[in-house]
Amino acid sequence: MRAWSVVEQGPVEGEPLKEIERPVPEPGPDELLVRVRACGVCRTDLHVAEGDLPVHRAGVTPGHEVVGEVAGTGAQVFGFALGDRVGVAWLRRTDGVCAYCARGDENLCPRSRYTGWDADGGYAEYTTVPAPFAYRLPEALDDVPAAPLLCAGIIGFRALRRSGLPRGGRLGLYGFGGSAHLCAQVALAEGATVHVITRDEVSRRLALELGAASARDLAEPPPEPLDAAILFAPAGELVPVALRALDRGGVLALAGIHLTDVPPLHYETDLFYEKEVRSVTANTRADGREFLALAARYGVRATTHRYPLDRAPEALRDLKAGRFDGAAVLVPG
Repeated sequence: MRAWSVVEQGPVEGEPLKEIERPVPEPGPDELLVRVRACGVCRTDLHVAEGDLPVHRAGVTPGHEVVGEVAGTGAQVFGFALGDRVGVAWLRRTDGVCAYCARGDENLCPRSRYTGWDADGGYAEYTTVPAPFAYRLPEALDDVPAAPLLCAGIIGFRALRRSGLPRGGRLGLYGFGGSAHLCAQVALAEGATVHVITRDEVSRRLALELGAASARDLAEPPPEPLDAAILFAPAGELVPVALRALDRGGVLALAGIHLTDVPPLHYETDLFYEKEVRSVTANTRADGREFLALAARYGVRATTHRYPLDRAPEALRDLKAGRFDGAAVLVPG
């Protein structure tokens, strides 16, 4: 099969990825072999390619927003048949026995493993996934629009819940890429007023088309105090900016797996009046199942831009440069 491999981490303007041929993987005893039909291009893939996140496996194949069909099963797998459509997401495996897993916080498991980081992902014609971590996808979600939901959507949803946004509250979204534009649709469907702050003009237009009450450049504050905010841009310098936009008792959720350094905070201006900062770490399978069901119910749709699999490096370069709104999706064949 064809696949992309991170041969040497570095700027995507160079050649950190190399297209290779390798045998179709054999699924483990509890795993599914999945023929990839679509794979979203996530900012985390960019971090893995460029070295913001050191690779956990030499030559790893990125990609963790996979829609595919079951092409084989391990000996211990039950309940899946050949041809079943499944989704493969970022969280690949946990130990299931630690204190965090026992209390329902499997996203904090210290022995968790991740698709496209610890194990080969979806920038390929085939991948594998432990059957307990595969998602059954609602029929209402087509392959290409469904792909970004499997990380961008799920993580955005967890960030939304972590923000503590009250029903009908005022939400600020800092950055408006693949994750934020899906999060916004859930928030709007649940009655929130959404304000978007992003430097990208095309993304501001998309935000208004989706129903945001305002879409402003980073130099402009939101038009009203915020009950909650989510920082999607991996820019630590925006943390104090977002905190200052919060109303008393507001919460800022940090949605990314990577963030540049946060500058010193001024207690009285940035944190006083019981403002909070909460990080977001991966997701639980319960998050994923709840979000995918809500996405089908609310009609959440990703704005997508298709790239053939052999143009994966171009998709990452375009993501880094902000050349598209929404999300890119790789399509084999």
